[in-house]
Amino acid sequence: MHAHYHAVIMAGGSGTRLWPLSRRRHPKHLLALLESSTLFQSTVARLQGAFPRERVWVVTVREQAQALQSQAPAIPPQNYLPEPAPRGTASVVGLAAVALRHRDPDAVMAVLPSDHYIRHVSLFHRLLEAAYLLAQEGFLVTLGITPTYPATGYGYIQRGEALGIYNDLKAYRVRRFKEKPDQATARQMLAEGGHSWNSGMFVWRADAILAEIRRQMPDLATALDEIAAAWGTPQQESVLARVWPGLRTETVDYGVMEGAEKVAVIPAQGLGWSDVGSWESLFDILPADADGNILRGGEHVSIDARDNLVFVQNGQHRKLVAVLGVENVVVVDTEDALLVCSRDQAQRVKEIVQRLEKEGKEAYL
Repeated sequence: MHAHYHAVIMAGGSGTRLWPLSRRRHPKHLLALLESSTLFQSTVARLQGAFPRERVWVVTVREQAQALQSQAPAIPPQNYLPEPAPRGTASVVGLAAVALRHRDPDAVMAVLPSDHYIRHVSLFHRLLEAAYLLAQEGFLVTLGITPTYPATGYGYIQRGEALGIYNDLKAYRVRRFKEKPDQATARQMLAEGGHSWNSGMFVWRADAILAEIRRQMPDLATALDEIAAAWGTPQQESVLARVWPGLRTETVDYGVMEGAEKVAVIPAQGLGWSDVGSWESLFDILPADADGNILRGGEHVSIDARDNLVFVQNGQHRKLVAVLGVENVVVVDTEDALLVCSRDQAQRVKEIVQRLEKEGKEAYL
């Protein structure tokens, strides 16, 4: 890849819809959900051949930094950027842009979540190359996923005029960026065609995203100016600690992309992408037996049961999990918590986390 091209991995989320396996101290990107590697390690591995390790950056919260470093020791320690407290992806992107511009004023950033699954890595690399070329023209580029159902948990991107062919891939100007619509709107956009899901993967020049933040989020821009002035000096940490808590929590999707002036999308059809956002999403990724059951970890017995997910946390306890005469059920067994829910209710697992927070049951969070 190009000398000024950097990968920025966002690794600070909690993954509440994957409770009880995903917890505050062990969020989903630090877990081996799909294979022997964790989602974070898989994200780092996908970048091999596209970015040298010295141009891979990780933005995370302080309490996760040590665990992430132990999982990817080849990334230089100085490339880990701990934020003092979670303030949303707009602030994460701004902080990374400040750090990159300090090292490389011509930096182009590929902003990548740490907890996604991508089956076709070679196509992923082609998309990154195409997005770099488009970003050099001043566009904020997003990779779009072909919708398969009227999802309300993703942002939608409406394609406008064609911009041309980049690295043998078609690119389009974005006509509209709609973040997480209601069910009726999602159905309408799916029926209309010409829409993509926002994958949460972006590519842009660091100076271009900072300019857009300045236009739309002036308070964040002022804070980033102060942080940038102290970056690389003995005052860097103290200024960051003082300025960061006062930032408004906002996503880059709402704060920047919906109102951005020069946005492009490259459809990533056939990428084999999943955001691994819920237990239900694992049905599209993990292999199933002849009855459609996915059985992971521990000991299982399945009789007259179909299309279920049974996930037992390894190494914690010895327990046989048996399912009999049930369909479309999710069972997740950990040392201190057991989840049983209908597959079609898996998106609501975060409500359990919210209830536990409200009731002060910190031990289960």
